[in-house]
Amino acid sequence: MIGVEVAYATPQKQRIIALSVPPGTTAQQAAELSGIAKEFPGLDVAAAPKGIFGNALGVRGQAAADDYILQPGERVEIYRPLIADPKEVRKQRAAAAAQKRADSAGKSESPG
Repeated sequence: MIGVEVAYATPQKQRIIALSVPPGTTAQQAAELSGIAKEFPGLDVAAAPKGIFGNALGVRGQAAADDYILQPGERVEIYRPLIADPKEVRKQRAAAAAQKRADSAGKSESPG
């Protein structure tokens, strides 16, 4: 058996569950075995994105949670869905800043 952890957090509550799993256990299997979903109503462990110590699984060449074999001491993190798309938020912020600069430039150019 190997020792691993499964973590999930909401703004109100966080939980890290330590468990022993057989060698060859995947990140997905550990998340399900942890029983963490019982503590967070509405958490869909099967569908939620996961990562290992902040490295998302299933993206940028990382194995998917169903395929990632855990090593001793690793922590499976279950991620909540994003409230807002960070790229879209940055675009909106940049557009607002550009508009503010344009408004400021227009005021300084007006005859006075």
